[in-house]
Amino acid sequence: MSFSRVDGFRIAGVSTCVPIHAIDNMECGKDYGADEVRKVVAMAGVRYRHVVEPGITSADLCFEAANQLLERIDWARDSITGLILVTQTPDYFLPSSSCMLHKWLGLSDQCAAFDVGLGCSGYPYGLYLAATMLKAGGHQRILMLHGETPSRFTSPDDHATTLLFGDAGSATAIEVTDAAVDPGFFCLQTDGRGYDALILPGGGFRDRSPVNPRDLFLHMDGAGIFNFTIKRVPPLIRDTLAFANLTVDDIDWFLFHQSNRFIMKHLAKKCGLPEQRIPFVLERFGNSGGVSVPLALTQGVPDVDRDTCRVMVLGYGVGLSWGAGIVQIEAGASLMHSTYTGTVARA
Repeated sequence: MSFSRVDGFRIAGVSTCVPIHAIDNMECGKDYGADEVRKVVAMAGVRYRHVVEPGITSADLCFEAANQLLERIDWARDSITGLILVTQTPDYFLPSSSCMLHKWLGLSDQCAAFDVGLGCSGYPYGLYLAATMLKAGGHQRILMLHGETPSRFTSPDDHATTLLFGDAGSATAIEVTDAAVDPGFFCLQTDGRGYDALILPGGGFRDRSPVNPRDLFLHMDGAGIFNFTIKRVPPLIRDTLAFANLTVDDIDWFLFHQSNRFIMKHLAKKCGLPEQRIPFVLERFGNSGGVSVPLALTQGVPDVDRDTCRVMVLGYGVGLSWGAGIVQIEAGASLMHSTYTGTVARA
């Protein structure tokens, strides 16, 4: 089990962005059957999904989120020495999408930029990477982007996935600080034996041109993912709290990966978490993978900019991979959300 404590960093701001095009799942009855749609909506809790137009990618959504955040917090572009892009929906196999974002954002050639191929657990992992880069020295400011467009890899014939996933991008600005900010506590775990529980079998270098076109879309073992979640997440919450020497009452907000309303409510009850401290944004945005964690912060936490608060970020799923982080959001941190209205990709 990987536990880490990281001191000396602060979150200067978090920005999220979703496509303007929203689909009402209740209007999909003609395609999947009205009763089936109502059942999925009631169980999963997804009423609306924001989906990208053809040609728009997670990099476009992340650029929008990052550009607006940098303008809000007034960071000089050449002061950023690290750019991390967490995504499993890159523009290309190569080059790294972070290199394109580096260009679009006008960052210095003294800035390290790289992609991280993580999905549902990506937000706590990304925060940990950024925080440790700062702690190691040589960096003062890191921009951690997390974006996914799962609507692009779900089969229209599979209502179990098509009705569930939405698209989103995010940007988190993290910097070194000497102020009295609480340290960050992280717990990161993996079980690669479940790698095929959520998988795109075709299109990669193991099978570039699959015989079955369906293999170019997501295959999901729903029961397996459910069992994994209810087995792994409660100990994750308990052990991370114990490592930080904190209790449930010490956490202001539990920011869950917005996987499924039934699962989230089950976890809350099993772990003794007050539901009023768990933002649910699934109904409005769907499951956007790990990006749903910052989306829960910017769209599910009211008036967080007025008071300093302590949050636990929780990601779990594809990999199989899961992780948690406990971090402080200061009163002065900028939290913002925008809608992507562009219909043409930047690259």
